[in-house]
Amino acid sequence: MLTRPAALPRDTRDTLFLLAVIGWVILPQVGHLPLWCSGLAAGVLAWRGWLALNSRPLPSSRWLIGLLIVTVGATLATHHTLLGRDAGVTLIVVLLTLKTLELRARRDAFVIFFLGFFTMLTNFFFSQSLLTAAAMLVALLGLLTALVNAHMPVGKPPLARAARIAGQMALLGAPIMLALFLLFPRLAPLWGIPADGLTGRSGLSASMQVGNIASLALDDAIAMRIRFEGPVPPQRDLYFRGPVLSVFDGREWRSRAPLAISRFAPASGRPADLQVLGAPVKYQVTLQPTNRPWVFVLDAAAQPPELPGYVLHMTPDLLWIANRPITDVVRYRAVSHVDFREGAPRGDAGVRDDVELPAGFNPRTLALAATIRSDPRYARADAATLVNLVLERLRTGGYTYTLEPGVYGRDSADEFWFDRKAGFCEHIASAFVVLMRALGVPARIVTGYQGGDFNRVDGLLEVRQSDAHAWAEVWMTGRGWVRVDPTGAVAPGRIGTLARLQAPSDFVTSAIGSVSPALAQDLRALWDAANNRWDQWVLNYTQSRQFNLLRHLGFDSPSWEDLSYVLLGLIVLASLGGAAWTLWERRQHDPWLRQLERARARLRAAGLDLAPSAPPRQMADAMRLHFGAAGAAAADWLLRLEAQRYAPHPRATVATLRREFKQLHWPR
Repeated sequence: MLTRPAALPRDTRDTLFLLAVIGWVILPQVGHLPLWCSGLAAGVLAWRGWLALNSRPLPSSRWLIGLLIVTVGATLATHHTLLGRDAGVTLIVVLLTLKTLELRARRDAFVIFFLGFFTMLTNFFFSQSLLTAAAMLVALLGLLTALVNAHMPVGKPPLARAARIAGQMALLGAPIMLALFLLFPRLAPLWGIPADGLTGRSGLSASMQVGNIASLALDDAIAMRIRFEGPVPPQRDLYFRGPVLSVFDGREWRSRAPLAISRFAPASGRPADLQVLGAPVKYQVTLQPTNRPWVFVLDAAAQPPELPGYVLHMTPDLLWIANRPITDVVRYRAVSHVDFREGAPRGDAGVRDDVELPAGFNPRTLALAATIRSDPRYARADAATLVNLVLERLRTGGYTYTLEPGVYGRDSADEFWFDRKAGFCEHIASAFVVLMRALGVPARIVTGYQGGDFNRVDGLLEVRQSDAHAWAEVWMTGRGWVRVDPTGAVAPGRIGTLARLQAPSDFVTSAIGSVSPALAQDLRALWDAANNRWDQWVLNYTQSRQFNLLRHLGFDSPSWEDLSYVLLGLIVLASLGGAAWTLWERRQHDPWLRQLERARARLRAAGLDLAPSAPPRQMADAMRLHFGAAGAAAADWLLRLEAQRYAPHPRATVATLRREFKQLHWPR
């Protein structure tokens, strides 16, 4: 039979509450902790709760030492070090959970509280999202509630009372937190973002291995948000350029251009062979952390994006890269042209390497190319004619776009063209480029993002990891590199305005969507807009925005010194405000009681020590009894003090009695 929490002994109730808070603190880390660590934490917390419910003794120190040695060894075996972010978080979780097994005194509880606060902060090593912040706010209130409750040693105070006090403490600390957030120097984070886990999920990587992934899971996470300043290009033109892959070894495509630059490399403008045409498209991008130096722009941007704090450089493949990885949310402005030419002045001699294929791979694709070239109609056909021929084969040959093509073998292009005839964009783009190269046409793969959905709440284009895409560029004499998206020939909806692939929804979203699809879309748009506000106003609060705040405060050329002066001024004002509040609070105490306490102190100095609960009349009788006529004046004053409090119409005020008190002669 379950026992209500209110009926449990206080020690048991408080222990179970603390264990629940610790579990909440650790829960968001489960996906980043080793499996054995998550299992150990759950087991130890459950064991400690069972001991508390059944009033069993805690394990001996030998058990704890043994567990600690085993877990340290497991940490070393898992991470190959005891230092660094991942190993450090694993150890702090282990220490926090093991410490609950020696929770005997208040001192042990205080150690657990502060270990819990530190563990709570480690959640932000892996994610700084709005959801993580909300979860950690709940954890903060829980730990504060447990801390306040531990300072209430008498009786069995309700947890609701401790929670109210904890909430008041958090509200009182909120202005200080806000001031420090606005004015404390913006430093690069001491942590990184999660290691690249895009293999097997939609997204971008520095290279592309063809055929190793049996199925592709659509990642619904936001990659970037774009606000256009003016007309929005049509969906078919929304190509955001990433790494260009032109070196193929049979299984993996890699970039020929370096994808990182020196910290001190100068920014560069457009290459000599980039010609932009038509009206420019101006927009602002909010890019989520990628741990990569790539700066995504709408294809193509002739000038560097305006990204404060970074040095940008354009590779020969039109990819803008920064001098260091993007490890936090950044916002930048860019100007692009969806109509452009690249490489035409270079001539055919500059692209000879882009027809190379590794020997011994894809023999049937090479034979297909030889057959096409042996046809008199295509023996001397130009690149445009051959591209149309291959696209027509994709459209009419029974090829399909699927997220579950299975694992491809050694000759991935052969399997796509002749066996499976199914794949996602990387299979289609790779097979297309291999065939074009076999036909003698220079071709390469471009990765990036294509398309996106407009949020109806804030009007921003949301580009998700599920919008990651691979397409091709083909060299055409006199025109340069021309974009060709072979996936569009297989699945036009993937790049057009038709239905796009959607990531699977969670249980709650699916349940709401089954009842009201429109409500589910509205809730998702509202949540995405809230996340965007969080990214813009919290995660993207940079040094430049701090200085902009100082400009609004009247500083012409703000600097670190000005920031320090403003912060110091706020600290002084807060200190003066605290002192004024203390004086005001002191004055709010009952002045009548202060006068009574002063009279009691005078009697105590005269050798008459009365009970603290003695009323003024009892004090007056005691003075007449012990001091006779010498205490008559003071006794009369005490009676008037009593009348001031309890008489229907008192004749004297407290201020008057205070002045008389100073003039009285008290016996000694």
